[in-house]
Amino acid sequence: MKKLLITAILAVGFVSISLAQNKGDVEFGVNIGFNSSTVTYSNSYLQADSGIGFNTGFAADYYFSDEWSIKGKLIYDQKGWDNGTFANGNEQYITNYNLNYLTVPVMANWHFGGKRNWYLNFGPYAGFLLSAEETAGGINVKEAFNANDFGLALGIGVKIPVSNKLKISFEYEGQGGFSNIFKESNGGRIRNSRTSFNVGLIFMMK
Repeated sequence: MKKLLITAILAVGFVSISLAQNKGDVEFGVNIGFNSSTVTYSNSYLQADSGIGFNTGFAADYYFSDEWSIKGKLIYDQKGWDNGTFANGNEQYITNYNLNYLTVPVMANWHFGGKRNWYLNFGPYAGFLLSAEETAGGINVKEAFNANDFGLALGIGVKIPVSNKLKISFEYEGQGGFSNIFKESNGGRIRNSRTSFNVGLIFMMK
């Protein structure tokens, strides 16, 4: 019984050590998530409703210590808003806007908690517009938008170990744009805003 107890303690200790992150460790991850997005205006009297979409992406996380790492992501990101207005000649009507971006955040990642399973990350992102459409008329409106979007990304999440090489992650992330997404806008700057809830798999590379 004593030998069995010692073996169990050593096994638990080995797993705990193997799951701890050290300087130079690298994690790779894939995720998919649900987006809620809208736009914000510099003129407060203008409003837009939130639209829904999804995101899917790939991440790489390089550790400087067991508490700090730098994470880069490559995300296919659906953004936009609902109940906006669109003018087509003399006709004006209410429509939804669907914007698809390739988003690249680069974030500082702070790992906390007793086992460093929780994390908080923050940093800038760059978005590259892939397509833009207003849905009521099915019109391609990409030419009206700037090709690039810049802003700040912020996220908090938890990683649940499955083995010493695999973890499941749950993450809540937000993005706030700094730049005007339209080439021309009479109502001041119009900026992207989106939140997402993501689920992913993380693979440890040693």
